[in-house]
Amino acid sequence: MHRSRPTAPLWGLALAAFMGAGVVVGAWMPDDDLFELRKGLRIFGAVYEEVVTGYVEPVDPGRLMRVGVDAMLEELDSYTTYVDESENARIDIMTEGQYGGVGLDVERRNGALTVVSPVAGGDAYEQGVRTGDVITDVAGQPAASLSVEDVQALLRGPPGTTVRVTVRRNGRASPLPLTLTRERVELPDVTYRGRIGDGREVGYMKLERFTRDAPAAVEAALDDLRDTGPLRGVVLDLRDNPGGLLRAAVRITALFVPQGTAVVSTRGRRAEKTNTYTTDRVPLLPETPVVVLVNGQSASASEIVAGALQDHDRGVVMGATTYGKGLVQNVRPLPHNTALKLTTARYYTPSGRTIQRLGARRQDTSGTPPPQTHETTGGRTVRDGDGIRPDVQVTPPAPSALEQALTRRGAFFRYANHYAATHDTLAADFSVDESDLEAFQAWLDREGVEYPLQSERTLDSLRARVERNGYEGLRDEIAALDAAIGETKTAAFEQHAPALMRHLKREILARYVSASRRIEALIPADEQVTAATDLLQDAGRYERLLTPKNKQ
Repeated sequence: MHRSRPTAPLWGLALAAFMGAGVVVGAWMPDDDLFELRKGLRIFGAVYEEVVTGYVEPVDPGRLMRVGVDAMLEELDSYTTYVDESENARIDIMTEGQYGGVGLDVERRNGALTVVSPVAGGDAYEQGVRTGDVITDVAGQPAASLSVEDVQALLRGPPGTTVRVTVRRNGRASPLPLTLTRERVELPDVTYRGRIGDGREVGYMKLERFTRDAPAAVEAALDDLRDTGPLRGVVLDLRDNPGGLLRAAVRITALFVPQGTAVVSTRGRRAEKTNTYTTDRVPLLPETPVVVLVNGQSASASEIVAGALQDHDRGVVMGATTYGKGLVQNVRPLPHNTALKLTTARYYTPSGRTIQRLGARRQDTSGTPPPQTHETTGGRTVRDGDGIRPDVQVTPPAPSALEQALTRRGAFFRYANHYAATHDTLAADFSVDESDLEAFQAWLDREGVEYPLQSERTLDSLRARVERNGYEGLRDEIAALDAAIGETKTAAFEQHAPALMRHLKREILARYVSASRRIEALIPADEQVTAATDLLQDAGRYERLLTPKNKQ
């Protein structure tokens, strides 16, 4: 085996730059660890250079570096990640709630680059781009050859610049060419606030994310709700809220709890990463009953708010157990507009609970530690180990097999496109009834949309085996099963009509109205919102839920 040594190692330049940082690192790292760190950097750099310059076939240096970094981070938790240039833009959206672009959320649907949602206020929204439109060209490039990430990168850019986009719309014969102007798109943190329930005495607010501006948006929404009359209670909807900034969570919690109240603590490897965050203002609503709605996609900052209000017996948490992301990430800038999202500490609620789902490490082979019990301020028992467990479990019914099959085929999405192509406007009191469901069924038949249930797939597999092995005697039984499944499938439209009509309504509304109006229109059929409203209108039950059983 022949070995060669470059006369001027490239990794030496990286090492020289690192040595300057090593002085700072050495201030808190043990000498043995610092030695291993420097040794590892030398070895990694040398191996990387040898492979890139001497391997038998050409190697992509950038891809090889990414593979090496990703493999190293695989040893840690799933939230410590390397962030490339395109991903960096998404982090800005999470923390700032704004970006430079045209305001389009796109996905691949049935192979086509499809608009999932135009952002209200963006130029695409203003020029009439709507959910379901198919993008065929972006900046002179055919969309079929681009990834979703490539398209997002082309659509974003400095405010004031333009990008040409061509879209194809169901019901329109010719493509629609557009010149869209990039601008600072600000995503609303509070997408809806209003009064609900009997007598409209309960305030409701949907919070989408925790950005720098979220606390001010929440406070303004609460002020608006108070200005319209007395509030019997407030529903703070954090379902599907992935989180955001820690300080935003603290400031929002401060609207409901006394000044000086502990909200969350962080505990890290280094002393400066161990902190307790307390409220620093007089609360806006110190005594108004609160219900916090959460689900399995409520994470991070959402769990901080829910956990703090629960630990201080300040509100009832309702819904499903949260995601369980209790890790503090710092985004460390790296060269070439990349970054490292690094876990530096863990979150703990005021009672001492870890928010993190235990046993969530990528390479965890040590077994999951048992959950621990803790006590709230008033003495109620709460547990850690898998996120924030609700005080009241209310989970929406699982979609039927029919609804799942139709969703897999994109049937609701495609029919809503057809509906929008044949209806220029939508009535202010729009609703979906049995006649609309029948029209949907007729469209499925007319378009030949297949939506096999799992039972049909199993039968198809059995039929293939029967044919392959020549089991003549089973053919009649297979045919009878096929007919029975067909009858069951037809009956399922009537059996699950309410859920199917709600799904249709949600998709059709998305073609005509803003997110705020969609939420408003769908609230009456939202079982979790209804349960929260009912609880706030039953003061006795609300108080019992916040009182330890031995004191009731």
